[in-house]
Amino acid sequence: MRIGIDEARRLAERGLEGLGLSATDAARVAEHLLDCELRGLGYAGLARVLSMAERYADRPHQGRPITVLSETPVSARLNGGDNVGYLVGHEATRIAIDKAVTSGIAIVGANDTWYTGMLSFYAEMATRAGLAVMIASNATPWVAPAGGTEPRFGTNPICFGFPGDQGPVIWDIGISNIIHAQAVMARRLGQNLPEDAAYDAEGRPTTDPVAALNGAFMAWGGHRGSGLGIVVQLLGMIAGSPVTPEHLSDFGYLIIAFRPDLLSPLDEVKRKVSAYSALIRDTRPVEGGPPVRMPFDRSAALRAERLAQGEIQIPDTILDAVRALAARG
Repeated sequence: MRIGIDEARRLAERGLEGLGLSATDAARVAEHLLDCELRGLGYAGLARVLSMAERYADRPHQGRPITVLSETPVSARLNGGDNVGYLVGHEATRIAIDKAVTSGIAIVGANDTWYTGMLSFYAEMATRAGLAVMIASNATPWVAPAGGTEPRFGTNPICFGFPGDQGPVIWDIGISNIIHAQAVMARRLGQNLPEDAAYDAEGRPTTDPVAALNGAFMAWGGHRGSGLGIVVQLLGMIAGSPVTPEHLSDFGYLIIAFRPDLLSPLDEVKRKVSAYSALIRDTRPVEGGPPVRMPFDRSAALRAERLAQGEIQIPDTILDAVRALAARG
């Protein structure tokens, strides 16, 4: 079903307020979810309101504040107060930006959170401030290491961002063939998962999303993706998470932001970033293949197209469920 962007945002806000979020927090989370929808990541968009409702049914919203546990001019450690990661990640990123702009570099870690969302959302915040950034977030173990069939680390996104004078370069990836939100979405819509994406609880390959959610996802790239997943799990531990966070609980979020002009003039860096982006895009494609893209090109173009249209497409099942949730609120 097609729905206007503003209507979708208001719907998300009403549903989130019905879950106990303040109007301000609901608006902040809805902004993140709508950006996912605009960029073609519907499994991480309005459907997440339903996933949050399920999580709060299991562990009610506590309303504890996000607190700063320790701080220096270039660092901070936050306790997320069991708030959803869209809020905790935003606050950690805001603090990192403020400190990096003032001191040149900053590292901020946060724990006691969950569903940190699209790390590229936070990377855009940093690159708009003229900063380069690395962000990582660990999670509940859902992914099996290479050679194994039991979950040992989360889908564990890692993201890098660089400011450019023709727009930023942002690379944001999860380390499994599918992420948790995709499996949840497939379950909601009664769809199968792709082949070679997951194991069931007995370690057998499966395309059943319910079996996969009770088993493990496969890491992409064999030992390479598996190793990256392990690294992100460790970075989350540095941010304060336990070794194995419980289901949708106590994720770790870590961000390192710095001013490029610590090493090179900012204008020069931004010019080089955009020049290199142009060089990549100008690469001769394989015969019969599409043009070569930079990371972030596809989703940024899709966002611009949908903003111009003023509408997004959301599955009827998801939209009806979010509307029902909003009506109860």
